[in-house]
Amino acid sequence: MMKFSKITEQDSLYTDLETLTVKELLAGIHTEDQKVTHAIGLVLPAIEKLITRVVEQLGSGGRLFYMGAGTSGRLGVLDASECPPTFGTSPDLVIGLIAGGDQALRNSVENAEDSITQGWKDLKAYAITQQDIVIGIAASGTTPYVIHALKACQENGIPTGCICCNPEAPLTEVADHPIAVIVGPEFVTGSSRMKAGSAQKMILNMITTATMIRLGHIKGNKMVDMQLSNNKLIGRAECILMDELKVSAKTAKDLLAKHKNVRKAIKAFQNS
Repeated sequence: MMKFSKITEQDSLYTDLETLTVKELLAGIHTEDQKVTHAIGLVLPAIEKLITRVVEQLGSGGRLFYMGAGTSGRLGVLDASECPPTFGTSPDLVIGLIAGGDQALRNSVENAEDSITQGWKDLKAYAITQQDIVIGIAASGTTPYVIHALKACQENGIPTGCICCNPEAPLTEVADHPIAVIVGPEFVTGSSRMKAGSAQKMILNMITTATMIRLGHIKGNKMVDMQLSNNKLIGRAECILMDELKVSAKTAKDLLAKHKNVRKAIKAFQNS
């Protein structure tokens, strides 16, 4: 087994950052950012396995939980919160939990990530079962809040996955479907909100997007289940109906006004 190495804490490949011009800083950050997509490409098979399990769990009536602390926790909550408006799902289908609770979304909550019991307590508050699946998110792969929650899940027969940025991290040992995306040292030493955060966000996009497509929330390439919560989305929905049904703008507008949902409007028109 490879010895655990905390790459996310290794020294930056750049130094004397305070002496660089803005142009030089941007060039360095951009160079490092380009390594993220390559690193994700190397772990696509692991991402595929995790998504396949997520689809199975959700397709059988289960829920997806994200768990993390700090940046990782915020990214999980963000991805979860975007599923209802994008895919028309219940807010209870994909749930993001962050160490320290909602307060930690805006402010640091001291020592919250160090608890070895709170993560499991947070999951039990949702009456978690073996139908569900829990994905731990931690750049370092060493966050106690996440590790011990996933360990408890495994002890209770609940499937687990993880996203981290260190090979052989402790978090991977309690994940049935581990993803370790190795993006290398950060531009600013230890600032895992940068490349590690970008990698996590991109993988989370993959997880929910691919899952919702497989669960039938996309038709063709359109968000037919999206919530019509503003004028931009209403306009997009009208365009989808015009394109899909080959109808006029007025007909599309009337259909949407009546059915309040793109999928329902398409079905009603096709059955009329």
